[in-house]
Amino acid sequence: MGATIFTYEFATVEWLWNEQTIRVNTPGGNERMFTGSYDQLVAVLSELGGQGWDVATCAASGTWLFWTLRRQH
Repeated sequence: MGATIFTYEFATVEWLWNEQTIRVNTPGGNERMFTGSYDQLVAVLSELGGQGWDVATCAASGTWLFWTLRRQH
């Protein structure tokens, strides 16, 4: 039996909590902007999780958080 090769598509989520700005970039150049604090961020990440996205990496600095998401296809 041959090896299974996984391919992924990637997306990003950026949260500037001092500005309450959430930016989501998904494949195809789709960008969505949200205004909100932690509760809105949880709702956005939960929605993406329901679409099959999981967190590949996370970075943080000061008032900024950045996630790279991946989804197998």
